[in-house]
Amino acid sequence: MNRSGHRKRGIATLLALALGGAGLTVLAAPAAHAADDDVAKLPISSFSSMVVDSAHERVYISDDTRTTSSKSAVHVYNFQGQKVAELPSSNGSVGGMALAHDGSKLYVSEMYRISAYDTDTYAKTTHTATNNSGQCGRQVAYAGGKVWHTDIGYTTLCEERQSYLYGSVNGAPSYTGWEGAGRLHFATASRAPDVLAMGQTLSPGGSNPYLTVFDSSGDTLVRGPQRRFADSAGAGALDLKDLALSADGSRLAVADAAHGTRLLDAADLSDAAKQYQPLPEGAKASAVAFSADGTYIARGATATGSTADLLIQRADPDQGTGALEFAFEGELDGARVTPRGLEWSEDGSRLFAVTTNASGNGYWLHVIQPPAAQYDSRFTGTLSTTPGTPVVGEPLGIRGRLELDGPAPAEPVKVSAVRHDADGDRTLAPVEVSADGTFTVLDVPSAVGEATYTLSFLGDVTHRPAEDVNLQVAVAKAPTALTLTAPAETTKNQSVEITGTLTGQGRALPPGITLSVQRADKKGTYVLTSAAVAADGTFRINDLASVRGQVVYTVAYAGDDLHSASTASATVRVRAAL
Repeated sequence: MNRSGHRKRGIATLLALALGGAGLTVLAAPAAHAADDDVAKLPISSFSSMVVDSAHERVYISDDTRTTSSKSAVHVYNFQGQKVAELPSSNGSVGGMALAHDGSKLYVSEMYRISAYDTDTYAKTTHTATNNSGQCGRQVAYAGGKVWHTDIGYTTLCEERQSYLYGSVNGAPSYTGWEGAGRLHFATASRAPDVLAMGQTLSPGGSNPYLTVFDSSGDTLVRGPQRRFADSAGAGALDLKDLALSADGSRLAVADAAHGTRLLDAADLSDAAKQYQPLPEGAKASAVAFSADGTYIARGATATGSTADLLIQRADPDQGTGALEFAFEGELDGARVTPRGLEWSEDGSRLFAVTTNASGNGYWLHVIQPPAAQYDSRFTGTLSTTPGTPVVGEPLGIRGRLELDGPAPAEPVKVSAVRHDADGDRTLAPVEVSADGTFTVLDVPSAVGEATYTLSFLGDVTHRPAEDVNLQVAVAKAPTALTLTAPAETTKNQSVEITGTLTGQGRALPPGITLSVQRADKKGTYVLTSAAVAADGTFRINDLASVRGQVVYTVAYAGDDLHSASTASATVRVRAAL
């Protein structure tokens, strides 16, 4: 087993928790920190199948080399990533595998047969003959107390040939009548042992692949719902890389390289009402696996650099929890999750991930231990704003406190917020929560009137989501101000010049503003010619001092949709002419 030292890599984007990486990067904010997983370099140059036996704490891995002369083997590892055994094939290359419901037998595809191995002794007990050599590869499943396998009756152009689904009767293959061009992959459910899901891969022979679900409880397979995804123009076809049934068999998750992770209701294969968040930009789905205890889902991807290749989160998307993201980047631990390369231990305490390098000729086994416990979280206290009266176009801070039960996270968690106002909904940038639980959400309101802020903590693998909190605020118009500069006194029949400046907070004042001007003296109040405001906010007023005594000039801005009105006055004393 290879174990490398701690190191930082890449740019982090999400929360880091103590999951355990030398072979992977936990994407965190603000920096990526390595975690402690166990990593083993696999002695294979191609990958076919991985099976986890929780009762014996064993992981079985087979390669994808397909020749009749090859004496390949199933490689056996313990839950710490150490190789403990090898099951050599005496019948050519090995391929797909499946474990009996009771864990007593491991079924392995070999050339011209499906062999059964005792999981206590590793002794080969029985085998079922196959119609074909298996040089195009087989998938194997165990459902309804029976072994099922696919087969292609050719040795070349495997992606274009027809795959056939077989059962077995008295040690001989039994054709089920179900088939599909290209390759067919299986998924089974730990707590619904009669449910068997099957998906077709995208290939020259199958341009619009299907998914379907079988009932395997009887002597023959009974097909239930089926679905294809391409529209009438042929766009949107499924590009299947992996599929997984939830523990109770009610949900089917699909790793679709063209779409991402699809979550479907297994009863009719319709889209689940709520989906998982998209994979990171640039990542293409490659693998998916539900934990047998129903707690977690792991989603694998093909990505480059520091873009996440693996996401682990709560299996129920209605819980809204954020995902832990991992990036595989090292030359010693693979660059991406290989298709069908994810499996969980039955209790959800370990995730086994097979990664491969960019060339696809090297493989690694990672043993990752997510946190087992889930703790509560909540917003506490009263939300407040700074300033106390929000102003349109001006920065606003919303202060609050988030309380987390259980151990403190290794990196700050984040609170997200949505503003709802007359302009609609706007999602604000998430903000980090300080060590003492306090946070400040920042915004610049864009509309005058009532605004409602909804604050959320979506949770993470160790913390349940907090109940959302709302804050209603009244957003006021941005204030404006007029300043005037006028002479203190002048003489009758002399010109009076008043200069001034109009300023405003928030968004820039609109161009073309004119100001109203009034003059008040002992003879009455008069409206003067309006003053035009220049681009820099300055303006100029000229008048003739025709009445002796105190003269008051009043300048007013009427305001606009985003700015309040303002006025200013200047007093000039007019003396008799000399």
